[in-house]
Amino acid sequence: MTSVKQFQVTFDCAEPERVARFWCEILGYVVPPLPEGFATWDDFDRSLPPERQGSAFACSDPSGVGPRLYFQRVPEGKVVKNRLHLCVRVGTGLVGEERLATLEAECERLVALGAVRVRLLLADEDNESCIVMQDIEGNEFCLD
Repeated sequence: MTSVKQFQVTFDCAEPERVARFWCEILGYVVPPLPEGFATWDDFDRSLPPERQGSAFACSDPSGVGPRLYFQRVPEGKVVKNRLHLCVRVGTGLVGEERLATLEAECERLVALGAVRVRLLLADEDNESCIVMQDIEGNEFCLD
């Protein structure tokens, strides 16, 4: 039996490059190298047929460990809560006030990038504290 070794997370969105670059800032991801013969991604985009211009963008973990993120333009806007969301692990191994301070500091950084803080979920017996947030197009994610 073959097991899956890699996977990609795909986001539906209105502005793929804008959302991809936002997630690059959050995760320390990078955009792929430019295709040969192009000086910028804008130059490459302009070379595509009009219906494909701005339709997709991707980014990846420079260490090769994390999944590739792919962003594709869709005509409809987001209307309900995501059924799947990313958890951005920033407080791993920390507890109590130190953990909350780390979460709050990262939350402030992400809000400055355009994220929206939704609410703080305090720890209970089964879960660690986390901050529920939204990216620049309203997709939910957690800082934990």
